[in-house]
Amino acid sequence: MRTYTPKVNEITREWHVIDAEGLVLGRLATVAASLLRGKHRTFFAPHVDTGDFVIIVNADKIVVTANKAGQNFAYRHSGYPGGLRSTSWATLLEKDPAKLVFDAIKGMVPKNRLGRAQMEKLFVYAGDKHPHAAQQPVTFDTSAIRRG
Repeated sequence: MRTYTPKVNEITREWHVIDAEGLVLGRLATVAASLLRGKHRTFFAPHVDTGDFVIIVNADKIVVTANKAGQNFAYRHSGYPGGLRSTSWATLLEKDPAKLVFDAIKGMVPKNRLGRAQMEKLFVYAGDKHPHAAQQPVTFDTSAIRRG
């Protein structure tokens, strides 16, 4: 039996809305990364972008378990000697929670041109409003990834 390889023009992409209110950051990130990569499809191929568009709303209401908000840091480097800067997750949750969610998902996709193409299909918003109503997104069922 021959192996089927999906073609780019055969892929139909859907739009999913995930309400992050009350969800744990890591569990949300794994589900979103799986949708972006297309691992939920029967014809998934690791070398082809078969994923869907993902919209995450209410990023400011995510849950960070244990004391990770105070202990973990987000790092960035300017490229110059001594240019390493760090920001605690607690500060990021206050100032820019969408960046924290975006970076968590970014760490779960491939670090190459395919991963960058998949990340272009991710949209994260701190509030409950998003400008993608024209695409008719489907609400994603988060009951399986709820905390508890």
